Amino acid sequence: MDMTGEQRIAAPRDAVWAALNNPDMLKQCIRGCESLEWVSSTELTATVRLKIGPLSTSFNGDVTLSNINPPISYTIYAEGKGGIAGFAKGGADVVLKEDGNETILQYEANAQVGGKIAQLGSWLVDSSAKKITQQFFSDLTAAINGQAKA
Repeated sequence: MDMTGEQRIAAPRDAVWAALNNPDMLKQCIRGCESLEWVSSTELTATVRLKIGPLSTSFNGDVTLSNINPPISYTIYAEGKGGIAGFAKGGADVVLKEDGNETILQYEANAQVGGKIAQLGSWLVDSSAKKITQQFFSDLTAAINGQAKA
């Protein structure tokens, strides 16, 4: 599964970069995120509960950041295991571009799933991934704007 897109966020690039590197803020924005913690300066561990179609499971995984160029870009790679539900792994290149007082976040992502998740069918998995992504960006934008007002 491949996804590309961009999201306009009504906040300066430095604020968006800070939010993308703040586990507490990300935990608020990732629906079903039960934990997200730094293990090192480039690695995090996460537990996320997801529901895809009729399947609901918790994924335990690792997140690695590379090609870090603050506050402009990085590559994120994640790999999670959901027990008998299967696995998910993938990465994304994220670029932040300044546009006045706003930021355009561009991403190019790919992911693979296996196990029972893959048996649900690519249409259901793809549409669920797009919905989760849209919700994340909506929540991230609201969190950044809420923090800027506070």
